[in-house]
Amino acid sequence: MNMNTSIWQRVISSPLVVLATAALLQSPLAVGQTNDDQLGLTDPNAYMNGFPTQSDITLQALLDKAIEANELDSYIEKKELSVTLVDITDIDNPKLAQANGSTSFYAASLPKLAILLAVYEEAHLDNLELTPEINAALVNMIRHSSNRDATYLYNLVGAPRIAEILQSERYQFYDENTGGGLWVGKPYGKQGAWKRDPLTNFSHAATGIQVARFYYMLQRNELTDPTYCPLIKETLADSAIEHKFVKGLKSENPTAEIFRKSGTWRNYHSDSAIVESENGHKYIAVALSNTPNGGVILEQMIKHLDRIIEKYHSTGS
Repeated sequence: MNMNTSIWQRVISSPLVVLATAALLQSPLAVGQTNDDQLGLTDPNAYMNGFPTQSDITLQALLDKAIEANELDSYIEKKELSVTLVDITDIDNPKLAQANGSTSFYAASLPKLAILLAVYEEAHLDNLELTPEINAALVNMIRHSSNRDATYLYNLVGAPRIAEILQSERYQFYDENTGGGLWVGKPYGKQGAWKRDPLTNFSHAATGIQVARFYYMLQRNELTDPTYCPLIKETLADSAIEHKFVKGLKSENPTAEIFRKSGTWRNYHSDSAIVESENGHKYIAVALSNTPNGGVILEQMIKHLDRIIEKYHSTGS
């Protein structure tokens, strides 16, 4: 990718952003701080393909309150937990709340989203055909989190091409200047890494903001070809792994539809989803953690996020 033409590069080159970034590196994002600079931007009117670059005051206050009430603020302060919430009930007027949204985590299987995107992008460009074998591998990779199928598809597209797509000006799902993002630098097996995340050295990385942008663009039919977006979303439905977000919503909002991808490895627990409730409320939720009890935290977190969305709309926001 030619970074001289990147939207992100033009923004980051601003002296104000350089100063803000330096200040940000000195201390973690505190609960209650709605900091646009955490997203690498200072212009509150700038948008990333319609994705908000600053937190909605009301939604952020609800998230901060939930984090503090459930004694999760220490995880946020130590950057052991990242939470990103985007209300997309009105897809053209999304509302953001986040804590450590631009902090990169090892995300295990969650970045298989990048492989999913790359396969459909190559199909859109007529570089490969979506055969029954490939379609089956996509479903197994996402719904069952099959490492074998992920590695097959990773090698099919090729590591350099996947990285190129993630860093392309169209998507910008990974940018060193804004904290990283989605990165898949290694097959999901015993093979060595092609190239680890240049910022963190993680083989499979993610930030909440960039994962949320992935789902936002999907919801707007802006990934690859618009005709492929319903297929991508369908692949993300009917997860076969009922833990974390799926388990939490089963008790909190059992009729909601959830389109998700999670990840687990040792102390690293992550989950991400588009959630669509029967009452018409829709939101994107992303949570990344590095703590032994992260699976339980994420199971409870989605309940809090679901309640926040309902409360947000009940206040007439």
